Amino acid sequence: MQRYFIDEAIQVEQQVTLTGETAHHMLKVMRMQPGHRVELVTPDEQAFIGELTELDATDKTVTVTVQSPITKSVELPIETTIVCGLSKGDKTDWIVQKGTQLGAHRFIFCNSQFSVARWDDKKQAKKVARLQKIAQEAAEQAHRTHVPTIEWRNSLTAVAQESATIKLVAYEESAKDGEHAQLVQSLQIAQPGDRLLCVFGPEGGLAPKEIEMLAAAGFKVAGLGPRILRAETAPLYLLSAISYVTELATL
Repeated sequence: MQRYFIDEAIQVEQQVTLTGETAHHMLKVMRMQPGHRVELVTPDEQAFIGELTELDATDKTVTVTVQSPITKSVELPIETTIVCGLSKGDKTDWIVQKGTQLGAHRFIFCNSQFSVARWDDKKQAKKVARLQKIAQEAAEQAHRTHVPTIEWRNSLTAVAQESATIKLVAYEESAKDGEHAQLVQSLQIAQPGDRLLCVFGPEGGLAPKEIEMLAAAGFKVAGLGPRILRAETAPLYLLSAISYVTELATL
């Protein structure tokens, strides 16, 4: 079933009229007909199954009758924030799309010393809005109940002030030196509901002074295994590791 995020609270047996992009997607992209079932997610992250009961192609509206709640939890037990120094090309799109599918709770992008790409004040608002749309589409595809928020910080200094239960910075030099324990230890002590924040560098990595600044702010320096990962791959490695430790390994 296709999942959609809507902007109102609903309840079982209620009839909901959908308009805008959601109705357009149902009518023109999916070509749904009365009787089709869909999943709807409310602003408070409650999910329901509903059945299309009326379509109006002229007014571009769709009426859905809410049938039953969905109680299965699909969110990572640890609220994970991915912080990335800006990378060039479509790497930010990739990180948001795939990271959302893997369960990230929030993304923060920022300028860093080795960033080739730069967002000025004019660019960042449009970039964030575009990435937010990518996050919503990916959350619908992954049947999540939470749409990750996309945020912008001008520098890593601002990121250093963020609060979290566990704060990590992924550093390739640690991996080269054979450091593998910090990530494992951090995930083993994490409890459901904890907030984890991890910083990743752009293509050129993070500068030693940036690592020192983050370490002074309480971030633990962690390697991500014995191989050197690309800027867009490293966040996905972390999210996969979190899923294994907190979800798959507990089955």
